[in-house]
Amino acid sequence: MPARHAAILPDGGAEDYDRLAPAVWNPVSNAVVAAADILVGERVLDVFAGTGTGTVPAAQLAGPDGHVDAVDRSSAMLDLAEAKTEALGLGNVSFHRRDPAAWTPEAPYDAVLSCYGVFLLDDMDAGMDSIVRLLRPGGRVAMSAWDDGALEPFGELLLDTIRTTSGGASAPSASPVFVENCRKLASRERLEEWFRARGLTDVRVEKLDLTVPLEPEYAWSLALGSGYRGLLPDDSDSLQRIREEFVGRLGADFVLNADSLIAVGSYAPED
Repeated sequence: MPARHAAILPDGGAEDYDRLAPAVWNPVSNAVVAAADILVGERVLDVFAGTGTGTVPAAQLAGPDGHVDAVDRSSAMLDLAEAKTEALGLGNVSFHRRDPAAWTPEAPYDAVLSCYGVFLLDDMDAGMDSIVRLLRPGGRVAMSAWDDGALEPFGELLLDTIRTTSGGASAPSASPVFVENCRKLASRERLEEWFRARGLTDVRVEKLDLTVPLEPEYAWSLALGSGYRGLLPDDSDSLQRIREEFVGRLGADFVLNADSLIAVGSYAPED
């Protein structure tokens, strides 16, 4: 069974994704936004903005004279993000259901954010090259990546459960693109080298240590609200069998390794 992008599925995993925001996405997104050093009045792009965990703090820092474009493939994710900005009275955010790799803004950006989002690009190198060129000279890119060993054994257990429970033609034939992309950048050295290959300078990479106890309900929400969702079957019976087997293998006292890398670099285009 080929992998599907989570955004094409019924609700894009938005509610499941957002259930983990307080424990995982918010602290990491806050670190990314802090690394971007957003100033009042600046223009910001949030790549694969999801439910707004990076969009909201970026908009607060940019202020009413600044602007944030939140771009994602998932309407359901953006609907939740928009509801948050409305509740907070933030009127400086626009939401766009687009593929970030093909996004064209009205003017260059001062900063680009990506909270694990670049891993969802079908061609991560080419896609990020296009996104970086949306910056003004001297603009910043800030993003998070999973460190080496993060999401394990969660990811391997889930993929193995899908294979053994589904079997035959319904089992995934390969790891989803985002898993391979995560592995590609899973160290300070790899991430720094990848940033430099995109034409970024003054690159800094810091580690963010993060462990999260996951009860079965929240572990399953991580499966449904992440790129793994694209490998799960559509029918409810198969999905329930996978859920029961998977959470049973994880156990009640599972602790997620969410160690992350926070990288920032400046755009210095060649003359």
